[in-house]
Amino acid sequence: MPQQKLAYAWRTDRGLVREHNEDSVAVTPELGLLIVADGIGGANAGDVASRTAAEVITDQVRRRSPTVASQQQARLLAEEAVLAANKAVWAMAQRTPLYAGMGTTVVLGLVGPGWMVFAHVGDSRLYRLRNSELQQLTKDHSFIQEVVDQGFFPSLADAQRYGVKENILTRGLGTSPQVVVDSGVVELQPSDLFLLCTDGLTGMVTDEVLARAMVDEGDDLDNLAGVLIDFACARGGLDNITVALLRVY
Repeated sequence: MPQQKLAYAWRTDRGLVREHNEDSVAVTPELGLLIVADGIGGANAGDVASRTAAEVITDQVRRRSPTVASQQQARLLAEEAVLAANKAVWAMAQRTPLYAGMGTTVVLGLVGPGWMVFAHVGDSRLYRLRNSELQQLTKDHSFIQEVVDQGFFPSLADAQRYGVKENILTRGLGTSPQVVVDSGVVELQPSDLFLLCTDGLTGMVTDEVLARAMVDEGDDLDNLAGVLIDFACARGGLDNITVALLRVY
């Protein structure tokens, strides 16, 4: 396989309403690693949870990635790194009363030769734009997704119209001693564009608008990151907004 060329960009923004930015983003191109996390717990606790998760996952991948030789090993590494982050956030919350109840979402991508492993907990998402078509590769761990999966509503939009809340998580990182991590592997193709983001973006901007922006601005990732932040803020900026982008050439 020819050597793949990759480009990265990332940005986080407090938005227009929240007093603090509890999101974290960590992109390490030399590791092929992208992480986006959305902290929960209020005040400084959410920020601590998301930052801790990003730091622990990065450290785990940095120490162990030289031994990874296959997709299967990389997928296991991604899952184990998220589990280590869960353990670290949970332990910190138990030790420090100020952090009691804190947690975070997380979504990560780990790039190998011709493929990318992903893992996630919560409702931060991974999308892929391929041939101008946008596909969500992760499925939210949220109550609204659960009621759709169980057949109570035909779509998320229908559940939203009925009044089902979008921000109730059914799974979070650091909120319990154990957590189930969902993961997968996708093959990379030239011109693929990946977006990792928090719900501060997806709660404000429809998939159709995301796709159009990624098609129109995808040749300049730094500009695209800013455009996505601006779109979310123009629609209210009700939450912190974080994006990480990966382009395959």
